[in-house]
Amino acid sequence: MRRLIALLVIALVGAGAYGLFAGSSAVGVNGTNVSNSTFLSELSAISSSQNLQCYLQVIDNVGFSKGAGGSSLANSATAAWANTRVEGIAIDQYATKYLDYRATPSVLAEAKSSLEGEMTAAASSASKKCPGTSAAALASMPTEMLNATVQDQAASTYLVSKLNTTIPITLSSIKTYYASHVSQYDTLCVSVAVVSPAQLGAFTSAQKSGASVAELARKFSVDTSAPNGGAYGCYPPGDSSFASVRSAVGTTAIGHFASTPQMISYNNGEYYLFVAPTSRTTTPFASAASAVLSDIQSINSSSANTVKQNILYTAAVSIDPAFGSWGLNSSGPDVFATSTPSSTDVSAASVLATPSSSTYK
Repeated sequence: MRRLIALLVIALVGAGAYGLFAGSSAVGVNGTNVSNSTFLSELSAISSSQNLQCYLQVIDNVGFSKGAGGSSLANSATAAWANTRVEGIAIDQYATKYLDYRATPSVLAEAKSSLEGEMTAAASSASKKCPGTSAAALASMPTEMLNATVQDQAASTYLVSKLNTTIPITLSSIKTYYASHVSQYDTLCVSVAVVSPAQLGAFTSAQKSGASVAELARKFSVDTSAPNGGAYGCYPPGDSSFASVRSAVGTTAIGHFASTPQMISYNNGEYYLFVAPTSRTTTPFASAASAVLSDIQSINSSSANTVKQNILYTAAVSIDPAFGSWGLNSSGPDVFATSTPSSTDVSAASVLATPSSSTYK
């Protein structure tokens, strides 16, 4: 065990030294490198386009915020883009080597179109209003950056299509999935009770004694819906709150509050939220299609993410220390943002260096 740990330490030191001395390479994956000049031009394109920042943020779920300089990015944004480049190159290499992937002009054209669609859908799903279109965001990229981004999209899409667990994004497959999970797309009408910690014991006792949802809400809830017996509304699959309502309801029986509440912040205080389904109505496929598609994409994404992590675990990755460092976080391999040194002592508020009061001679 100690020998393995020692070898791991040596490997990590070697990786750090490579990143330190490979000044011409910002990102390296299994021998494929992105030069410093190319990477810097990509960062410049991101920092100078709010529209591109907006779409990258919703796609990567990372804030591409400005740095201290007028045309700079925060360390976290730089590391996020470096990670995107690492993942894209690694997946491209894997698909080409093991899955006979070929980037033909038609494949790349389709990938660009699908990427624009995904960016638009992601912004809509996050209720994010970007300054321009997704097509304009891609058009603002330098040629090399655009080509690499589209290539990565094509390789990723191809990889997902080859997974045994992938559900094809076709109308027939979506309908089949819906038919097998039709109850998951019921239109849900719910009632809620927002209960203070001080009233939780009394609420639970009344619940066990058989009090109805309406009675419990009227007596214990502090929400404005209490006078109406907690009635909160109905949520079809197309509603933006449907996924969270469905998750809160779970398998709870009609006309009952769940036995385990959620802790929420309410009116600047901590309260318990109880949710009860009061009715379920089957939703026709035409009305549920968007939610079904979203669930299928989530399933496919989860499967693909597992494969992606396995690919990254075996990849030889180098990152220029100016842009981040390669390591492991709780979800797998990742690029960590570079830390900015403090201007003050770490153990006190005193300034590390002060000007001398005596004249230099």
